[in-house]
Amino acid sequence: MKLGIIGLPNVGKSTLFNAITNAGAESANYPFCTIDPNVGVVAVPDARLDKLSEMYHPKKTTPAVIEFVDIAGLVKGASRGEGLGNKFLSNIRETHAIIHVVRCFDDENVIHVEGGADPVRDMDIIDLELIMADVEIVERRIDKAKKAGKGDKKFLREAEIFQGLLAWLNDGKPARSYDCGEDDRAVIETSDLLTLKPVIYAANLDEDGFAGYQDAPYYQQVETRAKAEGAQVIPVCAKLEAEIAQLDGEEKAMFLEDLGVAESGLDRLIRASYTLLGLISYLTSGEDECRAWTIAKGTKAPQAAGKIHSDFERGFIRAEVIAYDDLMQVGSMAAAREKGMIRSEGKEYVVKDGDIILFRFNV
Repeated sequence: MKLGIIGLPNVGKSTLFNAITNAGAESANYPFCTIDPNVGVVAVPDARLDKLSEMYHPKKTTPAVIEFVDIAGLVKGASRGEGLGNKFLSNIRETHAIIHVVRCFDDENVIHVEGGADPVRDMDIIDLELIMADVEIVERRIDKAKKAGKGDKKFLREAEIFQGLLAWLNDGKPARSYDCGEDDRAVIETSDLLTLKPVIYAANLDEDGFAGYQDAPYYQQVETRAKAEGAQVIPVCAKLEAEIAQLDGEEKAMFLEDLGVAESGLDRLIRASYTLLGLISYLTSGEDECRAWTIAKGTKAPQAAGKIHSDFERGFIRAEVIAYDDLMQVGSMAAAREKGMIRSEGKEYVVKDGDIILFRFNV
């Protein structure tokens, strides 16, 4: 699963990406220093996996991972090809969700392509470019459906659906907020629209603003806008997070304690991104390996087993399951068995986030 980090040039995207991935993407005080998208795979923070590792002392601990793509800054006219816009828009199209970085600080030493910080204006610029790119796709889809629809009610209905969406987009609203029935939504989702992608706003503050972000006017503007869209906003200080990312576990904990926060903004952002994509983790544990496995919410036991190996799904017999909280309550798998807390689940069992599972199979 890929998440694209987008925004105007010089809002802190590459700095944030470096902090997330420690990948060393180029970061400089001028527009378009990122031309080709940088890609980084990062671990999803999971205290449950850490606890299992403390319990089993395995040879290997493997967290769930998520992929971030640092996409070069968009500018006004990107949908018409300005600032290499077509290339950058195609990079966004290849992602599953969007992290929209919004600059929430003033600094005359850091160039802003629009002359100065204005979070709502900046959000509007990016949204408009994505919407305009979608308008072009929807118009082509309508033309194609009309040509194929002579005497075919299916294509005529498709044209009607996209005409309704086109009016919505032309009103400056993203496709993800378009209110329609499930059948119409399924048709719309067959198109590759940028504004269908779910979004998280990363409000990038300076160090002073981050300390009291809830009272920072720029942050409040982003939060108000995000709430109106039903989107989530995560406060970060990209510069500070880049420094935190260089620290080891103990130093990092002390640094965060000095800041008066329980976890870094990046950890919150990574976990929120994982949830945004509708993903959950189930866990496997043992002396060889403790591991978090990524599945979509609603996945049944045989398909979850198939994430480990196709033979597990093909020869699925049952899943032996205990909830993480239940295991922590009794302290060991042996104690859980004695108390009858380990359940035997069949093919119709829907795996829950934090389930610890042993699969039984035969091929």
